Amino acid sequence: MLSRYCSFLIVFCLASLIWTQASNAQDTTDPGTGGGTEDTIGAGFSSGVSVDADGVLRGLVEVDPTGQLARQRAEQALANLDRDIATPSKLRKVSLTRLTRLIEKAIDEGHGPDEAMKYLAGLTRIEYVFFYPKTQDVVIAGPAEAWFEETPGRYVGINSGQPTLELQDLVVALRAFPPSQQSNPLVYCSIDATPEGLSRMQQFLSQIGRQIQPNDERFIVEGLRENLGLQVVTLGGISASTHFAQVMVEADYRMKLIGIGLEDTPVRIKSYLSLASFASIARNAMCRWWFVPDYQRIRVTDDATAAEFVGNGVKLVGEDEMVGPDGIRQQVGSQNRASRAFTQSFTRKYSQLAEQVPVYGQLRNCIDMLIAAAFIQKHDLYGQAGWDLGALGDESVYPVETYNAPRQVESAVNSMWKGRQLATPVGGGVEIRAQQALDQTMADEDGSLRVKHDAIDLAELPADQWWWD
Repeated sequence: MLSRYCSFLIVFCLASLIWTQASNAQDTTDPGTGGGTEDTIGAGFSSGVSVDADGVLRGLVEVDPTGQLARQRAEQALANLDRDIATPSKLRKVSLTRLTRLIEKAIDEGHGPDEAMKYLAGLTRIEYVFFYPKTQDVVIAGPAEAWFEETPGRYVGINSGQPTLELQDLVVALRAFPPSQQSNPLVYCSIDATPEGLSRMQQFLSQIGRQIQPNDERFIVEGLRENLGLQVVTLGGISASTHFAQVMVEADYRMKLIGIGLEDTPVRIKSYLSLASFASIARNAMCRWWFVPDYQRIRVTDDATAAEFVGNGVKLVGEDEMVGPDGIRQQVGSQNRASRAFTQSFTRKYSQLAEQVPVYGQLRNCIDMLIAAAFIQKHDLYGQAGWDLGALGDESVYPVETYNAPRQVESAVNSMWKGRQLATPVGGGVEIRAQQALDQTMADEDGSLRVKHDAIDLAELPADQWWWD
């Protein structure tokens, strides 16, 4: 049984709409099989999204044909970083309790946290959570390296290109599972076509009928986009005006674009559009795809002073829906073969994709942080450490709700001929649910986790040292 603490569910619906062509046409090549440009140092472009002042989500591409701009940013960042913190580490430790005290001191002094604090000493994953009762330190640990701003607002490791954990995201996770024992087990983001838009879409399909010609393709695509209109973005469990929220929305929206063949990937993932046999799929069929945590194991010591997260962290699953004439969606409970092939392929390649497209690494980091926060709350490490989050728990003192809240996004529509059929998938909604998964933890039967915990000695660590290797 999944516990209520750490499993993310991300859902979006994809309407697969089919018309029979009156004459023969050749299949097109798969628009979603890879061949894109890597989002790493030296890349030709870096994709992302932005949210304007009206809350409308829009695609964003930064062009860097030679990669020179990214290299210059990396060199400048490396020159400005302290040599010790810039040195790659397989296991860097960050004391959250010490960090909180130092941030409070920095705020009192009027300058706030420094760069190292904002990017958690270069951590790129959370692999461990440790608690030390004698010194009352709550510690997170994982690989770390020097970091730089690859594109505006996106910070990644200089060596690996992996996204750096950000303090602002950690604060959101901790506030979702605060010391009070009240929590937000449902953390979600959905991008949904309105029932009115889906109803208009169904009416449009009825009007154009099934007999179409190749030159009707643009009319159909534009008609679908116009009738669906803007889709509504909804977020819950966390503030919509946070970086954490924007990461979830971008990751899921871009996953949808990959699924319908509108975004290339640097690793080979066949789009749902290229895989589907539309003759076997009902005209009003839709797919829902969502991400859930995919750890090989979450291991915990018997006294809950240490936890280990092992695995890729994310997988994609799905099921089908049907859309009625009134635009209301109903779950079918099964998943068609093409949808299953797409979600399984996406899951297999997720780790590779996250290495080259930072937003998927950011999503994984956000899930890691939420699980870590849930673990801290569940085992009352707050109380044992005498840690009430301090300034980090107070938006008026340490604000993180500083982003434009995403509220709407244009419907994404793509089309391709498949034999005698024109298949036109239409991007639908995305929803994220926090589930309950910490009950699936494993015991530290061989004691190896205990050994790693005990290998860290904080007794002689200076009070103002909040990270170490």
